[in-house]
Amino acid sequence: MAIKIVAIDLDGTLLTDNKQITDKTVSVIKQASQVGVKIVLCSGRPLTGVAEHLKKLGLSGDDQFVITYNGALVRTIEGRTIIRHTLNYNDYTDLEALSRKLRSHFHVETENHIYTANKNLSPYTIAESFYVRMGIRYRDVGEMPMNLRIPKGMFIDPPEKITALREKIPQSFLEKYYFVQSEPFFLEVLNKSASKGNALKDLAKRLGWTSENMMAIGDQGNDLSMLKVAGTPVAMGNAIPEVKQLAKFVTATNEEDGVAKAIQKFVLTT
Repeated sequence: MAIKIVAIDLDGTLLTDNKQITDKTVSVIKQASQVGVKIVLCSGRPLTGVAEHLKKLGLSGDDQFVITYNGALVRTIEGRTIIRHTLNYNDYTDLEALSRKLRSHFHVETENHIYTANKNLSPYTIAESFYVRMGIRYRDVGEMPMNLRIPKGMFIDPPEKITALREKIPQSFLEKYYFVQSEPFFLEVLNKSASKGNALKDLAKRLGWTSENMMAIGDQGNDLSMLKVAGTPVAMGNAIPEVKQLAKFVTATNEEDGVAKAIQKFVLTT
């Protein structure tokens, strides 16, 4: 069956190491879009952190979609939310207390801001603010608005500390939430129903397509779920071993137009 939807991770996949999209990749994605293929960017970022890349790719409108916050929200490019799996205030207080017990920096992201109770801001929180184009709000736990819908929380520390922290997450939290390491210095926590894979599956169902109509391209652990639901799972040449093992095809790296080459092979030549 023809591929109708191509789900593409951002960092390490669509973007080069200096956070750019090559001209060749832009050209190939525009060709695929022009023949009716839905190009769906899938990221841990909010819509604000994806907007500039959507613009460069020429993607717009209320009938084009983006998966944000690692699957917690599926939105149209115009900003309408069509699928939502978020955390609430009680989840926040439990997770923030866990972060203090584990002595880790922690913040949460809403659709508009980053919130943290850490007076000494982590440099990784500052970097995240820059990349997702959202401001940081320091709030004591008791000052947090109780009606916030929170797409994700993030434990943020140097890689060696995050690696050690993962082993210390209590079983009760592992059963209640979905934990995924999106970068060496980020351990993200989401609603148990939130993942790139669930979001992609739900979106395809809304559009009347099956797994055979889906191609997914990624490089990190948070991409595994969407590769599992896609009929054509593709790993980047720079992907972690688990992603390469799951994929049906390993394309070139993010520095070598790997996304463009995969789309040319499976979408534009069929």
